[in-house]
Amino acid sequence: MTSSAPAVRFRAVARHFGAVRAVDGVDLDIAPGEFFSMLGPSGSGKTTCLRLIAGFEQPSEGEIEIFGVPSAGVPPYARAVNTVFQDYALFPHMNVLDNVAYGLMVKGVPKAQRHAEARAALALVRLDSHGERRPAQLSGGQRQRVALARALVNKPRVLLLDEPLGALDLKLREEMQVELKALQRKLGTTFVFVTHDQGEALSMSDRVAVFAEGRIVQVGPPEDIYERPRTPFVARFVGASNVIEAGLAQALGGPAAPCSLRPEALSLLDGPAPEGWASLPGRIEDAQYHGASRRLLVAVDAATRLAVALPAAEGAGLAPGAAVTLGFPLSALWAMEAV
Repeated sequence: MTSSAPAVRFRAVARHFGAVRAVDGVDLDIAPGEFFSMLGPSGSGKTTCLRLIAGFEQPSEGEIEIFGVPSAGVPPYARAVNTVFQDYALFPHMNVLDNVAYGLMVKGVPKAQRHAEARAALALVRLDSHGERRPAQLSGGQRQRVALARALVNKPRVLLLDEPLGALDLKLREEMQVELKALQRKLGTTFVFVTHDQGEALSMSDRVAVFAEGRIVQVGPPEDIYERPRTPFVARFVGASNVIEAGLAQALGGPAAPCSLRPEALSLLDGPAPEGWASLPGRIEDAQYHGASRRLLVAVDAATRLAVALPAAEGAGLAPGAAVTLGFPLSALWAMEAV
């Protein structure tokens, strides 16, 4: 093991369940201290990869290393990782302090020491005054923070988070996103975060791996994943981009390849398109008000519908059936692989 070893390394890793290849040849390095997200739809392989790191599953093929140490045959309790689950998995008969200290108790840490360490972990998540309460007396966000403290008290080198915000309402989810990222920066611990929520992955991560059908289809910083998708699947899944077929892209003056065109790159034109822009006449099929923005769905031909995101002040009064002209800079077309 060397100090330069990745926190987690996958080499040609596969996991089969009968004929199903849940993970299919994954190669991946996660850097020490990185907030790394695995993003994808249900059944894409991301949670199975997390379970492989934790030791809850074993690879059918390939190798996994944690800080340079091969994980084959190493049981979950002996790995330098801890997992935070979506359902919190708190013991209802124990108070918060004993829930957090449970892992230390299993390791044989004396009561006074484990309670002191548990209080310190609760302080990290701003629940140091809640130690005597039972989980049922806490809000959903507080229970999530207790689960986080229980994982952190064991001082893992890698913290695995399996859709930990999925059970929270929107406001709590957004608050926890901020808290999780701030905590990760403070601790410097490697976080591996599994989610199907694109907003979570983009807002918190240093890098994101997008999964589909057991494979990683793209990995990189959030800006690259969003602005420079590699394939139409990534473009559609991350941010719901418009995918312009190669023939239409070329006819508009763009590359002869399928292209991603983000909804916010489109504008409504009142006159000729500026130099370097393309224009398309269309008819509104749907119009939605989202507070700070408006979203339109515009049919530009029999087969093509374009999503348009506008500031709320624009497009007021437009309704389904209205004729519009869309415009966008040709530089907004991002050529992708044809798959």
